Amino acid sequence: MEKLHFTFKATEPISHPVHVGVVASGDLEVIMRPTTKDAELNIVTGSDGFHDTWEHVLQRFFARYPLQADFEINDFGVTPGVVNLRLTQAMEALNDEQ
Repeated sequence: MEKLHFTFKATEPISHPVHVGVVASGDLEVIMRPTTKDAELNIVTGSDGFHDTWEHVLQRFFARYPLQADFEINDFGVTPGVVNLRLTQAMEALNDEQ
């Protein structure tokens, strides 16, 4: 198990918390909470040694969606594509509530 922390410059506030996904084999849970500062991500992953992969996926996401949110991500061995899909699902959930 590895714990990762990332910070990204963010300019777009979110208005409410979002929770998508579950922690299960090959799955991922994303929790976003509003904040007034840059994006902070705390990730707990069952797969060690993928810091650079996480960083690249998250850089692409925040280049498109610079959200001011505190993120809690719990990973149980997903692929980078699933990370991107789950983050996109969180964005859809955020927009559906507005």
